[in-house]
Amino acid sequence: MNVGLPRMHKEAGERRDFLPRFVSVLEAAGATTITLEEGYGSGMEIPRTAYEAAAANVRFGTYEECLGEDLVVVVRCPKESALRKLRPGATLLSMLHYPSWPARARVLADIGVRAVSMDGIVDDQGRRLIEAIESVGWNGVQAAFREIAIAHPMFSHPGRRPLHVTCLGAGAVGGHAIRAATHYGDPLLREELVSKRVPGVEVTVVDFDLTWHEDYMVSRLQQSDLLIDATLRLDFSRPVIPNEWIATMPPDAVLLDLSADTYDFAVRPPKVKGIEGIPEGNLDQWVFHEDDPAYDRLDSRVKTANRRLALSCYAWPGLNPRECMDTYGSQLEPVVGLILADPAKRWEPEGGSYEQRAVARAEVTTWLSTAAA
Repeated sequence: MNVGLPRMHKEAGERRDFLPRFVSVLEAAGATTITLEEGYGSGMEIPRTAYEAAAANVRFGTYEECLGEDLVVVVRCPKESALRKLRPGATLLSMLHYPSWPARARVLADIGVRAVSMDGIVDDQGRRLIEAIESVGWNGVQAAFREIAIAHPMFSHPGRRPLHVTCLGAGAVGGHAIRAATHYGDPLLREELVSKRVPGVEVTVVDFDLTWHEDYMVSRLQQSDLLIDATLRLDFSRPVIPNEWIATMPPDAVLLDLSADTYDFAVRPPKVKGIEGIPEGNLDQWVFHEDDPAYDRLDSRVKTANRRLALSCYAWPGLNPRECMDTYGSQLEPVVGLILADPAKRWEPEGGSYEQRAVARAEVTTWLSTAAA
């Protein structure tokens, strides 16, 4: 099989490409030719020669040439116009987020692409095997506390009161966010403040089932310096925190979106963010002050009257691109090894090896048949 590694043509701040070590793994796993898009690695200042030294079968080509290979590996899913350039029978390995983007899954199946969603590769207990969830929690919380430190006149003063954080959701992302919040998202900063005897952080975890109770939630929001959305919703049509509730929060409160949900009014019912009214951020901009023009660019059906400083990013791990791609590359080694060794066989989610079952659960036709059941 020939492998294509295209770049991610997203916002300018998206600098992530797989590291040379991953290229050497592909060669060792049996890739015939590895085509990298021209400029691959340049966003992280990795020279072309580093990839050429990592594997003898590396070549550089166009974006279209990368998309035309037997196996295409890229973290963030390409646009639909690019997906339609994949050839029938090819394998796409990418973050496809089927539950959030079911139409994308149907497009891939219709084209005849053997898509495998990185985020859908789970073990027999349902735990994700390809993830940088820790980075989501820590990077987002660190960025939020940096903004709090700027705005809070007594942030580093021993006389300030404890800071109150409310975290919505206690799953995988929420668990890391909770721990990060007790450390201000930065262990070194925490050590510094502890040495000055500055009061720390109180974190309250609110399970999704409790977010339905308005009286309780309003009382929590009134006390919250930082509100974190780490929920995993099944119903994207209803916000967890309606915009009206934001008005009850302190004027200097900060909102942090870790869920990476989007607004989408082209589907029925429409999709909205968990915290209603905050903008959609990315690696170019993830901090939004109350007067930011991004609020006005949202669909008019999104309620934005009540605002606080908000942080949102579709790809929080991308704030530290090398660390992120080192993690993804290591986690993907057995996956690409399986695909390259057994490209034609249909994987079975209930049989075969551990890796085969995990990959089979993430294959698009398997997901579509499960979702339809």
